[in-house]
Amino acid sequence: MLWVKALHIVFVTSWFAGLFYLPRIFVNLAMVPPGSVAERERLLLMAGKLYRFMTGLAVLALALGLWLWLGYGIGSGPGNGWLHAKLAIVVLLIGYHHGCGRLLKRFRAGEATHGHRWFRWFNEAPVLMLLVVVILVVVKPF
Repeated sequence: MLWVKALHIVFVTSWFAGLFYLPRIFVNLAMVPPGSVAERERLLLMAGKLYRFMTGLAVLALALGLWLWLGYGIGSGPGNGWLHAKLAIVVLLIGYHHGCGRLLKRFRAGEATHGHRWFRWFNEAPVLMLLVVVILVVVKPF
């Protein structure tokens, strides 16, 4: 079980690195001057590669988390409300990940409607979700 838990932590951490960095690329894309095609294409290439890579990391993190939950019974029994709260945050993270993919498609199509300030705030969501998840897992407040 400790190997599965260690790998789960590694893949979650790696997925979060992507969730932190992809919106930063969106900030830069939103700031590209209209005539700078090469810069825009380079950032889109980077964003696309990162999104594909972090999707694989997310799948592995989620699969290992399910293995811990279902295979080893982590979080089962009384006094494990923290796990239900954590799972709710995981669902939000999956939605955030999907939302990043939709935003990337809009950038590729030239339909991005948000400015760089919006993306700077958008970038803060995974930081807050990570904070809550770590507190839930370590402190287990309920």
